[in-house]
Order: sequence, then C-alpha cells, then structure tokens
Amino acid sequence: MFNFTPLLGAQSLSAASQSLLELDGGVKVLVDVGWDEHFTVDKLKALERHIPSLSIILLTHATTSHLGAFAHCCKNFPLFTQIPIYATTPVISLGRTLLQDVYSSTPLASSIISADSLADSSFASGSDPVDSTLQLLLTPPTTEDIASYFALIHPLKYSQPHEPLPSSFSPPLNGLKITAYNAGHTLGGTIWHLQHGMESIVYAVDWNQVRENVLSGAAWLDASGGGAEVIEQLRKPTALICSSRGAGKDSLTGGRRRRDDLLLDTIRATIAKGGTVLIPTDTSARVLELAYLLEHAWRKEHTDGSDESPFKSARLYLASKNVGATMRYARSMLEWMDENMVKELEAIEAATTSIKQHKRNDSKQMGKGDTKSAGNAAGPFDFKHLRLLERKKQVDTIVAAKGARVILASDSSLEWGFSKEILHQIADDTSNLIILTESYGNLDDVDEDQKSLGALLWSWYQERRDGVALELGADGQNLEQVHTGGRQLQTHTAERVALQGKELLVYQQYLATQRRLQNPMPLGNSSSLETSADAVDETSSTSSSSSEESDPERQGKALNTSAAVANLNRNKTGLTKEILGVNVLLRQPGVYDYDVRGKKGREQMFPFVSKRRRADDFGELIRPDEYLRAEERDEVDGHDMRDDGLNKKGRLGQKRKWGDTGLQNINGSNGPGSASKRRQQRPNITDTNGTANGDLLQNGLHDPDLDDLSDDPGSEPDDVMNGPSKVVTRPQSVEAHLKIAFVDFAGLHDQRSLSMLIPLIQPRKLILVSGTVSETAVLANECRQKLVPASSESADGAQNSVLTPSNGQMVDASVDTNAWTVKLSNALVKRLRWQNVRGLGIVTLMGHLGAMPVDDQEYADNSSKKRQKLLKEEIQEDDAQKPPAEAKLQQTAPMLDVLPASMAAATRSVAQPLHVGDLRLADLRKILQFAGHTADFRGEGTLLIDGLVAVRKSATGRIEVEGGGLGLPEYPVRSPESSFYAVKRRIYEGLAVIAGG
Repeated sequence: MFNFTPLLGAQSLSAASQSLLELDGGVKVLVDVGWDEHFTVDKLKALERHIPSLSIILLTHATTSHLGAFAHCCKNFPLFTQIPIYATTPVISLGRTLLQDVYSSTPLASSIISADSLADSSFASGSDPVDSTLQLLLTPPTTEDIASYFALIHPLKYSQPHEPLPSSFSPPLNGLKITAYNAGHTLGGTIWHLQHGMESIVYAVDWNQVRENVLSGAAWLDASGGGAEVIEQLRKPTALICSSRGAGKDSLTGGRRRRDDLLLDTIRATIAKGGTVLIPTDTSARVLELAYLLEHAWRKEHTDGSDESPFKSARLYLASKNVGATMRYARSMLEWMDENMVKELEAIEAATTSIKQHKRNDSKQMGKGDTKSAGNAAGPFDFKHLRLLERKKQVDTIVAAKGARVILASDSSLEWGFSKEILHQIADDTSNLIILTESYGNLDDVDEDQKSLGALLWSWYQERRDGVALELGADGQNLEQVHTGGRQLQTHTAERVALQGKELLVYQQYLATQRRLQNPMPLGNSSSLETSADAVDETSSTSSSSSEESDPERQGKALNTSAAVANLNRNKTGLTKEILGVNVLLRQPGVYDYDVRGKKGREQMFPFVSKRRRADDFGELIRPDEYLRAEERDEVDGHDMRDDGLNKKGRLGQKRKWGDTGLQNINGSNGPGSASKRRQQRPNITDTNGTANGDLLQNGLHDPDLDDLSDDPGSEPDDVMNGPSKVVTRPQSVEAHLKIAFVDFAGLHDQRSLSMLIPLIQPRKLILVSGTVSETAVLANECRQKLVPASSESADGAQNSVLTPSNGQMVDASVDTNAWTVKLSNALVKRLRWQNVRGLGIVTLMGHLGAMPVDDQEYADNSSKKRQKLLKEEIQEDDAQKPPAEAKLQQTAPMLDVLPASMAAATRSVAQPLHVGDLRLADLRKILQFAGHTADFRGEGTLLIDGLVAVRKSATGRIEVEGGGLGLPEYPVRSPESSFYAVKRRIYEGLAVIAGG
C-alpha cells in the first residue's frame, strides 16, 4: 500500500514543496518542508496536522522552496524536533546559512500571527476584541537556535542504504530503507529511493541531468554501462514522483558553454557603457555556480585579456548577509562537487608543492615573477576578484559609487535580501541592467497584486511592451534586452516595529494561550515547578539502600507525597506542613525547626537534595564542554554559549537584574550594549582571502569605496528590533528605466531530459508534482503515450499510470501484486537441488499443477494437525448448509507434482538453462592464476587465459568464452581442450547454473 499526498507545490505557481508518503503499517514519511517568498503561516496548517503521526522526515535541497519552513516548525511545533530527519551534509550546512540569512534579512520570515489566533486568545482572556489589521510577529529563532535545529539532522552520503529509526510516536518501520542519490540541481541535492516491502519508490523533485561547472549531473544513468541505461536501484520502481517544472522549456542549443557565454556577453555589453548589472540569485544553492563562473571569467580576462577589456575596470561583488559562511562551507565540500573541482584543486596544490621544492633545491631556477604568479594561485572558491558584502551600509556605498560593477545579490524572488534594495537604487538609470536567472512560467492568469517582484519583472520581459534593445555578442549573435519604458514599479517594504501599549498586552495574552495549549499539565518542566520533594524522591528511587527499598510503606508515602506536591503545584494551592513533612525546612521561608520525635525513615534527618548522576555500563556520563580550556570555549560577550548561551537568560521564570528589560533581539543579545562589546573584541571584517576592508585586492585593484566602512564602529552591526514586535508594510513606487535580460541559470530539467529519462526509468506509476497546471498537463499527456506499453494496453491503464494530484489530494499509487500459495508434493521435494549463491539458496523446479483434496495433505507436527482438525470441523458445519458443488471446491488445494513421463521429454527440449550470479573478471583471474593458469587482461572487459581462451563480459553482464587456435609464443603450450574446459568449469563454479529441464 502506498498513498501520496502533495501538501504544497502540486499544480501551483508556488515553488514550495511538501509531500507526504504513507506506507503499509501506518508509516508516514514527510519529504521537504518548503516555503515560498511570502512566508504565510496558513500554508503550514496541513503540515501541522500530520506532525503527530510522522515517522521520519527527508530533505532534498538547501533552498527556501524545500526547507524554508524548517526553523519555523522546530520552534513553533513542539513534536517536530522529536522526528528523525535525514539529509546530506551539504544540505545541512548550506541550509543552516540560508535560514540564518532569511531571518536576518526580512521580518516576514518571523511569521505573522493569524487574526484568528489573536481573536481566540482575546476571547479566552475575556478582553476586548483585537483589531483585525494588527500584524504581530512571532519571536524569530536566533542564530544559535537555527544551528541547534540543523544539528538534529542525521547526515547521509550518496548511494549508501540506511535503515532509519522511527519517531517515538510512530509505528515500526518494518525494514524501510532510504538511499540518497545525486540530484545535480544544488550541492548535496538528493533523489531519494525508498524500499519498503514490495514498494520501490523514487522521489525525484528538481533535478538536473546536465553537467555544470560546479555540480555534476543527476545520478540516473550508469556510467559503467556507457550511460545508456538507468542504474539498477532506480530502474522500474513501483512509483516515481517527479517534478513537472520545465516541461515546456526547450534546451538551449550549445548547452552549458553557450549559456555561460550568453551571460558573459550580456554583462560585457552593459559594463562597457559604465552601467551596473544586478543578478538576483539565491544565497546557498545556485549562487555557487554563478560565483564560480564570474570569478574565473574575471581571472581569465585579467590574465589573458586585452588592456581594453571592460572586465578589468569593472568590479565584482556578492551581497548576502551570511555569504561568508556559505563560501567557507563550499570550500570544505569539494568532494560533493564535480570531479573538475577536485582536479583544479589538486593541480594548484601540485604546482605549489613543486614551487616550494624548487625554491629549496635551486632558488635561481625560477624567476621572481614566476614565483609570485604561482604563489597567487587560488582554489575554486578562493576569490581574488569577487568581494563579499554582508552589511547594508557596504551595499549602499557600493551602489552609490560611480563606475561599472556587477552585483550578485540575494534573493532571486526579489522579495527579500539585498537584491530588492539594490533594484530600487538602480532602476532609474537606462544604462543599468537586471539579469533574471529563473523563469516564472506563464503568469497571464495571475493578478499583478499577487505577483512577487521577480515575477512582475518576468511578465514585463515576456510582454516586451516598450521595445527590445539588441546588443552584439562575441559570437556575432544578437543579445536581447527588454526596455521597461518608465513604468511604475510598485513594491511593498516590510519593517519591524516594537509593540506598545495595548498591542503588548495582546501579544502577552497570545503567548499565555499558546502555553496552555502546548503544555496543559506541567509536571516540573520549568525550574519554578521543580520541588525538593520530587528531587528527593528521584534520588531515593536510585539509592542502593536496601532498608529504604524493602519498606513498602515508606515507598508508598514517598510516591503519595510527590504526587500531592505535583497536584498542588498544578492547582496553585498552598502546601501544608503535613504534606511537606521534613521538606518544610526547604520549601517554606522562615521555618528553621522541625520535630522529628516519633518520625521514621527520611523524616528523622535534615533533607538533602543531590542531583541524580547519570551512568551507563561504562561509568558516569560527563559533559565534555565542562572540561574545555578557556581558549576552546565558544564565548560571545564573555558568556559561554553552552546550554543555549545568552538565550538562557531570557527563559520563562528566570530572574533578571534590576534595570534589565529582559528583551532580546533575534541574535540573542540584550540591548545595544552587547553590540559595542563585540565591536571592541572583534577585528575588522575580513573577506575570504584574509584581506581587511580597504586593503589591496590580490588582483591589484584598489577598492576605495569600502575604506570608510573599515574602521567605522557604527557600521559593524545591522541594528535589529528588540523584544516583541509587529510588521508594518509601506508601499513604495519606483519609476523603472533599466533594461531586463534573461539567462537560464535555474539548473533544472527541461523537456528533453524529462521525455528521454522517464521512459528509460520505466515506472509502474508516475506522479507529477512541483509544476504549474499547464506544465503538468503537457508532461502527463506525453508520458501516458510513452508508458502505455510498459503499464497497460488499455486506455484506462495508461490514464491510471500517470497521476497528477493537486495540493491536499491523496492518490493511491499502490501496485497490485498477486501471490499464490502452492503445495509441493513429497516426490518433487526429493528432486530439488539447491545451489548457494552469495548466501542465498536458489533452486528451479518444473512440475504439473493440479488440485489435491484437503484430506490427503500431510502435516509435519501435531499442532498443525490439531488446527487442521478444527478447521475441518468448521468446514463440515458450513458444508451442511451449502450446495454440494461449493463444498467440493473448498476441499481442494493447488499442488505442484512431478511431471508425467509423457510431458517431461517435450519440456526438456524447450527449456533453457539459467545462470544466476554476477561474475567479476578480476575474481576469475585470481582463481585461474591460483590453479596454475596464466591470465592477463587484454583490452577493456577481456581476459586472456593461457593465450588460448578469451573471456569477455559485455555491458549487460553477458559472459562470452572463446577458445581454440594457436597460442602466443610467450605463453606455455597447453592443450586447447584442457584450458577451454577448465575456464568454463571455473565460471560455472562461480555461478548458479539452474537447469531448465
């Protein structure tokens, strides 16, 4: 059984992806927790309903459309962090930096509290109704919170099957296996394969088969087989879940090289006129491909280009609030990239090692210029020309300066990040250009108010109402740049504003209501509810004192006392001396004496509370963080970041000092004082090359625009609103005169890839998600025609083999599997000849199928006879009330018996023997050499034995043995018959030869 439900992204313009897979036994798998650029909480309601029943969670890509809601779910859905989550290492690392960038860039990511929730909280507290236009924000997760959430994810590697562990509230997984394969769209992007019983499910959303500069193609095809067949693990699944985005897009003639040249020619045409080029991109995925391409293009132009090249005078920037961490992670994960990245790094290391050795042996062999040029060699992501900007004042300074520049900025949707701010500043100049790197599909039926800023520019690009400017490329072809013609660009800017007066009261009522809903019966979860009596009871439960454990009266009293204390804490009533006993000395202030006369057990001594020591079979459990040296600890503002660090001060129920407001910003610092401390402790911000702001770049270009920001203490932090806040949206209008261009750098499959690979995969059921209505319909019709021979001959079978569900619609993607139970006769069982192949017993049998009376069957043990006797009595009772024909049918069972002599001869002539197993030529070579034969490889896939016999293995696994003729002079003379039959005998020993007759 397999049911599939798309929660988000099916037949929709939104790129957010959430999918629910339901398997046998109540196993539920959630794939992706995506969000769109609007960050609307209402889109997560369907996900929230399924959280208490989820077994595991899988993540595919480090983009907002695949894990944008991950931090929100961890912070606001209590059970979400208790579910095991699996992803590859790059998805974990880059996803962490992505969400840290999102929450620091836009207040909308904090999520607006819905008006219904505010109304419910006001009704529960009995206060006045809440203004429906009030947009209060939830408390956003801090940087440390996001890091702790991603630390919960279990990292996996490609092509390694893994048996996950279920959540505590999930049924057993019953042997579920998950395997990650390369998807090619992003670094660490995953195609998931799930094997559960008879169900083989492949989840492939947003993949790219084309090999790029940084990323290798998706792992669909088997490279050892010449790339013409799909790998065995992903071939013929019972269900393939595939994205339909890009189904109507044609591939670019010329491939990747043409795409790269088109981008560089478009940039060259603008910077040659002194204009500014803005390229909106994401902050963790496709930005790696763009940054690598532009950096190496600048390197090439500065090394081999002419003096008049516009690239030498133009500056290159990458603006994102957390891009430094993203590039650090990228440099540490080259093994996840294309093999050319590893070769490039190895070549640089080899050149550096060779230079050092030459300098040691003979420093005069290499001139100073060669030494300097080799020493300046940089790795794939060691940027020499690309400057990283992480602060708003740096971006404003760069944009306000004069001269040609190219700016990569987040985000591609233009709804948040630096790209939106830069667009407002450069939109009024006709010499500037914005290059869109992703298409938004057909937006004719979408209102302009519902379009994002990026979608609005895409619709302008498709309309071309104000004309097109044609620029000549390096290859002589025209480059299209669409004019905007002074149209008004209407946008909305969201700002975070502190709550005041009644708004703060409404926010506090909402928090109180949420606490009651999430924790209706607190049993000592917070420190204010923990009692010494509970601690004493816990200590006594693990005590080794036999006298205490042997007295059931005292144990019962202890349990009753702790239960009474917990009950009184819940009911907020006073604790009497009779209930507390000797613990009154600790619980009630002003009590210093207690009468112990006539008391027993613990009531005779002063209460002592000791923390319970946790231990296992190897001894006491310790915390390694407590034994770190001072220089090894992670400290911010002098506070140890262990145990949530600064956030520990702001916990509910914790005391704070006089004059401390207790309000924290999203970075976890209390007020503006901590920012000044960080400015005193931290040196000047440095870029990835280790050069401070204002220093000379390695390419020799000086960047004076950032000199004033190097030592300005006020430019270090971007101020963040403290405490509870709301979002205020103000409209903003800009008259657009810049030009729009488009170069497809989305890195997604196109119509050619989909139509070629899906028939090769041969799925029994195809489910299309993550695409618009038109794209899904086009791909579904095409696949129904190509998958008809593999699925069914009828039109109904073709219709049912391709499923196109919408959001929230459950479809049954199960594949009917028929199984029959057949008895074997004793005569046939005696003739079976079992063969062992890699620990598996294999046998072939051929017999005559017939009906056998139930009474004539023999059973091995007495228990089965008793069960059969009871069954026979029940059948007899039923037969008395049924017609004789039906009773006769129930008394027979199918049995396979030995073939009659008349049929055996004819069957033996038709049946062919079957070889089971996988023979490796390397293993065969070792076996033959050990037996005294001479065996060497001659060419690819050919093994020559004794110069007489050749063994070949084709790409499909077929073994061919050829022998005879004259031997080679370098081999000893052997009889052809002995070598030929010896090789065949060794081959048969490594395979299970199942005779057909």
